[in-house]
Amino acid sequence: MASAMPLPAATLTITEVAERTGLSRDTLRYYEKAGLIDAVGRSASGRRRYAAADLDWIDFALRLRDTGMSIADMQRFAELRRGGDSTTAERLAMLREHRAALTRRIRDLEANGRALDDKIDHYEGLLEDS
Repeated sequence: MASAMPLPAATLTITEVAERTGLSRDTLRYYEKAGLIDAVGRSASGRRRYAAADLDWIDFALRLRDTGMSIADMQRFAELRRGGDSTTAERLAMLREHRAALTRRIRDLEANGRALDDKIDHYEGLLEDS
């Protein structure tokens, strides 16, 4: 259910947030339903109104997604975040583990890039020789 707390003066509609984030309105609703986004405040008419803190969290959640964190891990992180300060150590551990995985992935991608460069050089050499 929607928050009964008063909304900050500067809030955005779901359409405005969709435009700013590149997410569809349906995806924003899904993220909220899946627990990836906290329940969003509502206007007097019941429409979603996103505050600056909501946008900050969405931005970070998208970074987690873009760096390969699974939806399940994103949900777990969001759940821990809602738990407040008592979950700081767990959240830090999750982020450290994810960063280590990202570092390994970057290293693998760089190695794959070098292999592609070698193959490109090989084929360019073949074309030059013919």
